[in-house]
Amino acid sequence: MPQDLKLAFVAADTRSARSARERLIRRYGAASPDRADVIVALGGDGFMLQTLHRHLDHDVPIFGMNRGSVGFLMNAYRETRLVERVARAESAVLHPLEMRAITAKGRRVRALAINEVSLLRQTRQAAKLSISIDGRARMDELICDGVLLATPAGSSAYNLSAHGPILPLGAGVLALTPISAFRPRRWRGAILPRGVHVTIDVLQHAKRPVSAVADHTEVRDVRRVEIDEDRSRSIKLLFDPEHNLEERIVAEQFTGS
Repeated sequence: MPQDLKLAFVAADTRSARSARERLIRRYGAASPDRADVIVALGGDGFMLQTLHRHLDHDVPIFGMNRGSVGFLMNAYRETRLVERVARAESAVLHPLEMRAITAKGRRVRALAINEVSLLRQTRQAAKLSISIDGRARMDELICDGVLLATPAGSSAYNLSAHGPILPLGAGVLALTPISAFRPRRWRGAILPRGVHVTIDVLQHAKRPVSAVADHTEVRDVRRVEIDEDRSRSIKLLFDPEHNLEERIVAEQFTGS
């Protein structure tokens, strides 16, 4: 990257993030996000997710600095030599998942997910789901609180909390992970090639209603959800060479915290 980078600064709605943005603008100036070479996002992982969605079609790399509570997708916050730091950053290219949900009333909803698509029970009763991969039935009935399909970037988020595997970014796979599976009780999920077409049907959807969630987009009372990786969209995250995303994914698997 050139050393005369035009940086845009966006911040979460917290005092720490807003004040950091003001200091950085005084120091480096600021371009608008649609005219910048790089967008610098100040906040935590939740704000990074919002920023990625907001600028999904702008094809602008995003360099995050942690001003939040969780910073798996963020670099350490430092104000000095930021232009040089961004210029030597390493790029990680991500592709979102596309969810196509059909509700019990026949409404069709499309949404993109950078972390995961999850199906969750809406009531006290467990969900009953069936799962097909590339048109072939793989599980006729899964009784559970839900199930999710996570990208490598999202594998350390909700997927990890549900005891799913952490995926290296370049592995070319997705994690299909059950949430509190009751039957089959010993099923722990599957690792799937990223090019698969996943179909999840909700059995007894009137009695056992289920929501589908693509990151922060929720669709209530679904009866079918189809999921594919959207290769037409690319997201570029920038990381310091000494602490890139691949290293974080490996390191996360050896921590007990």
